[in-house]
Amino acid sequence: MSNTLLGQQKEPSNKHFWHSLPTTADRNAVWQTWTDVPNWKTWDTGLQDATINGAFTLGAKGTILSLEGRTSKFEVVAIDPGISYTIKTRLPLGSLYVKRYMTDDELGLTFTHEVWFAGLTKGIFAKAFGANFRVLLPEVMQNVKRIAEAQTKEQ
Repeated sequence: MSNTLLGQQKEPSNKHFWHSLPTTADRNAVWQTWTDVPNWKTWDTGLQDATINGAFTLGAKGTILSLEGRTSKFEVVAIDPGISYTIKTRLPLGSLYVKRYMTDDELGLTFTHEVWFAGLTKGIFAKAFGANFRVLLPEVMQNVKRIAEAQTKEQ
């Protein structure tokens, strides 16, 4: 499995990884699940809580509380409404990026959650947190799929 980041082929590592799943959910249901920040804790098993100041738009800022009690601030740094967004969390001398996006093909809708560390300390943070994040990601994605598919059936 490979993915493209900044035009370069990459294999998953603790510094850069992703998980994709096909879904029968409606695109809007996935988008609603992904952008409903106060409810991230219902599908992201690594979070206690999350908040956002205002609407989920470019430049919006929020806070994430990990299960271990670490508070991190994030900012929406890219958004293509209904298709993708990227959030950035500042780390000492680096950053953590999370990009969530959807693609359509002949088989239907696929959604992807991609994570990468950047900056001078990317190796340190990837070593400290990357492996744990990678282990959680398939379960997190299954949770999003289950919630979005249930919302789609209710419509």
